[in-house]
Amino acid sequence: MINREYKKAYLELSNGIKLEGIAIGSKVSVSGELVFNTGMLGYSEAMTDPSYLGQILVFSFCIIGNYGIPIPKDGNFFMSKGHESSSIKTQGIIVSDIFDGCYHHDGGISLEKWMKKQSVPGIAGIDTRYLVQLIREKKDLFGKIIYDDYLIQDKTRFEFLKNFKDNDYIEPSKYNLMPSISTKEKILLGNVGFKKKVAIVDCGAKWNIIRMLIERNCQVELLPWNTDFTKIKCDGWIISNGPGDPRNTGDLVNRIKNDILCFDKPVLGICLGHQLLALASGFNTKRLDHGHRSHNQPVFSLPEKKAYMSSQNHRYAVEKRSIKNDWNLWFENANDKSVEGLKHKTKPFMSVQFHPEASSGPNDTAWIMDKFVKLL
Repeated sequence: MINREYKKAYLELSNGIKLEGIAIGSKVSVSGELVFNTGMLGYSEAMTDPSYLGQILVFSFCIIGNYGIPIPKDGNFFMSKGHESSSIKTQGIIVSDIFDGCYHHDGGISLEKWMKKQSVPGIAGIDTRYLVQLIREKKDLFGKIIYDDYLIQDKTRFEFLKNFKDNDYIEPSKYNLMPSISTKEKILLGNVGFKKKVAIVDCGAKWNIIRMLIERNCQVELLPWNTDFTKIKCDGWIISNGPGDPRNTGDLVNRIKNDILCFDKPVLGICLGHQLLALASGFNTKRLDHGHRSHNQPVFSLPEKKAYMSSQNHRYAVEKRSIKNDWNLWFENANDKSVEGLKHKTKPFMSVQFHPEASSGPNDTAWIMDKFVKLL
């Protein structure tokens, strides 16, 4: 599928391995944490998912880009389908093969043209299944996409990159990524006639969270991570997904504890928001050896006694032994028994480690959004 002038690029790994491939996308060099995704589709949603900030995304499927990238016909990019934010958030991508065309039903452009427009590099022609094995074998693996034998990272793309030193490996979890990913100003969305209003603490919120709430007749106010929550009027709160270590988020945990949980309004934490809610409730979090990143992670609901397939992208998890008596374990990962959801025994607080708003794979857990809206 690669039909272009052959230009070498190299993936240099922190374990000393160096892999050669074909340069795709923008001809720039970057660094980031190596992570992988097992999906056969949903690549535009994955690349725009704010949870991948600071990471080089490896697609294990044999060909990526096979239907192109949807671009809105009216030029209004915000909230467009096929995208979870307004721009690519990955540092770069690694693929086995890439398709040059676009056959999306809404029209659009090819994956590589999209990457060039947003100055995002990648490498094709690498055995990505071998690379996934390397990622799984090592707890922490970082990489550099090297073009023309040097690394000059664009430090203007995201705020946290200002601290990056050339030729180092970027380890995003070392930084507070909230200033780089959260909205800079409040944004009000949805019909003003809607009876219920949900405030979203934007830690890197995926657009489909907003879409699902609006479809359920909720007005949405998207808030910067450093908002004074005591001044917000709403019927319920969502603490969104996002990148990085939940303990490296400034004073956000304390403000959730003191300014949100004390009012007993319905709260739903999603992914990073689940971890932040747990920390605010006095629990502990831990870094997983490999994390969960796929469209087919099985989770088991203890009270409903049902299993669901879920979409996940996270490296940290709540420590099960730290859960206090006023909370119940709601969901558990069917593979490694890690915590996938929590629910307060008496207050309308709940959280899930997976993505109930995800639609790149199954929609098994969309009912959780219905459950939250009914609590408002």
